[in-house]
Amino acid sequence: MPVTPPFETWADRQIRLAQERGEFDNLPGAGRPLRMRYPNDPDWWVKQKLEDEDLREVLPTPLALRRAKQDLQTTLADVRSEAEARQVVDQLNDQIKTAMRNPSVGGPQIIVGLVDADAAIAQWRARRDAASSD
Repeated sequence: MPVTPPFETWADRQIRLAQERGEFDNLPGAGRPLRMRYPNDPDWWVKQKLEDEDLREVLPTPLALRRAKQDLQTTLADVRSEAEARQVVDQLNDQIKTAMRNPSVGGPQIIVGLVDADAAIAQWRARRDAASSD
């Protein structure tokens, strides 16, 4: 029979009782290491949760814009016309310009540069042409 510690909080007691009932036995992932993409970062769990749940709308505006800029070619993958692709790039640049004019209050300032529209369209065109020649 397990020994009850001299002082046990309510939460500790609930955990101990659940362990004794075997409620933690055979859980998925038991015995395997945690999947940590940011092992030396104290906020690893927050970043991992944001990625796992795709919580882009929770990100501060500059970080969301950085993510949109980073994912631009993925966003453009489904675009069929050059005019539509240019519109997507122009909309992102407009959002970046708005964020530059109205920086967020508090926290560090995060600079997000504009997208080179001609380079982005050239990449989109090259990928589209490569896909059509296959």
